[in-house]
Formats: sequence, structure tokens, C-alpha cells
Amino acid sequence: MKLTISGASGLIGGKLAARLRERGDEVTVLSRSASTTPSTWQWDPLAGPAPVAALAGRDAVVHLAGEPLGQRLTDEVKDRVRQSRVAGTRHLVEGLRATPEADRPRVLVSSSGVAYYGPRGDEEITEQSPPGSTFLAGVSAAWEAETARAAEFGVRVVRMRTGVVLDASGGTLKSLLATYRLGLGGPIAGGAFAVPWIHVDDIVGLYAKAVDDTSWSGAYNGTAPEPVTQREFAKALGRALHRPAVLPMPGFALRMALGEMADMVTTGQRAVPHRALEGGYRYAHPRLAEALASALR
Repeated sequence: MKLTISGASGLIGGKLAARLRERGDEVTVLSRSASTTPSTWQWDPLAGPAPVAALAGRDAVVHLAGEPLGQRLTDEVKDRVRQSRVAGTRHLVEGLRATPEADRPRVLVSSSGVAYYGPRGDEEITEQSPPGSTFLAGVSAAWEAETARAAEFGVRVVRMRTGVVLDASGGTLKSLLATYRLGLGGPIAGGAFAVPWIHVDDIVGLYAKAVDDTSWSGAYNGTAPEPVTQREFAKALGRALHRPAVLPMPGFALRMALGEMADMVTTGQRAVPHRALEGGYRYAHPRLAEALASALR
């Protein structure tokens, strides 16, 4: 199979590209940087449509590019977050539309996030649940709307609403390790909110399944089958590191440090992957304790 990936330098994109190549697929990368190899095409998602030459003749496109969220949400950062996801995806779809039909990829798998749902307390969230009203929920809804436009010209579209990805080399888990290894980890803002986690191997597996399985279409929760509370997550991470995890961090302290971004850390979604399970995906790491042990190896 021949695939094109945007955002291949990120946590998920790099591992997905590696897995696809390991199984014998040909991977083309869309990158902001100047091309250094024949398999890399330069593309600024905000500057204009994705290059047709990087899309034509491919079987699938996986779109993962976007401004990182691990930063204080100032007005400037909010604009970059929205533009990178909404305008960037619009330009990718424009590139697909411009690709001759006979050479056009058959499927577009695009990243989204469980932030789509907004904070929902202990409510179980499935793919049919409505969007929330927060800034990130609004961005996610607009992002997905741009992705869905590819279906207008016959491309199968899958939208992956990704949760908290467990990988010690990056993302949320990496940012927590130093604190927990010092024995300073613990519940955040009471720890009662849900953490919709997933092991990096499984989110990569879900993307690969979405590419391969022609029955997959629409939105999927990219989360493990058993979400936990943040308090349970803190205890499990402490056990995995053989450190105590009992020191509480009040929500107001996080808001002082992170501003509006603290809402991502102090609220959650009990998102469950109903459609992935119904679609036949088998999780490699369905339980948190084993998933953390694997991610920390």
C-alpha cells in the first residue's frame, strides 16, 4: 500500500510511519521542512493546498499535523491551534479535490480529539455524543467538519478522536515522569474526573485499522476500553514507578500556571471506543497497569 502522512514527526505520526514501513508499505511524508529525501514533500498547511504530486497514486492519507496543545492558551496560541487544524485540514482536502479522480487516495484518516465532547463529568461518552461548548470542543468540531468535506468527492473519511496517549518518549506521560519519580505526583483537582487514556501502540493500531478496513467510516474514539479517574491513574503510575502518588494538586494552582489550558488537565471525558470494538479492533493494551508498564519500558 502507498500512503501519505502529515505530522509524521509527532508522537503518533513517527510510530505510525515506522509500523507501516515495517509491514512493507510505501510512506510519503508531508513536512514543513525542505525535502531531504524523495519520500518527503514540503508543505506548509497554512500556505495553500497540499501538493497533488504528494497525493496522486496513493491509497490513503493520514492527517496528523497541528499546533501542539501543551502550552498556555493565549489568544495568539488559540489562533495557531485553530488555524493549524481548521485551515490546515481545509488545504489538505483542497489538495485531494484537485487530485485527478483516477489517482486520488481512497481514504482520509484524520486526527481529532476527545476534547470534541467538552467536560462531561462521569457521563459515558460514545461517538454519538454531541460536541461540547469549550474552545477546544469548538476547534475539534470545525476541524472534523473540514475533514468530512472529502466525502463529497468519494473519499472514505475516518475521524479519530484521540485520548491521552501513553508513551514515555512524549506527550502527557513524559511530562509527568519527572514529578512522579520524585514522589511528588498525586490527584489533580480532587482526581474525580475521567482520563480517556490509550497506549501508543493501540492508537497507532487504530489508525492502521482505519486505513485498512473499508467498513470504517466516520468518528471513532481513540481511547482504551476502560477509562479511569485521574486519581486511579495517579495511583497506577505511582505503582508502576514504585513511588508514592498521594500529594494533591489543587485546580487553582494549575490555572495559575497554565491558564485556560488547565481545563484540559482538570476536566475529562469518560470516552469509550464503542465503534472500534464493534469494528473488530483488538487492543494490545486494554488495561492501565499493563499499559503503563509497557509504556515505561
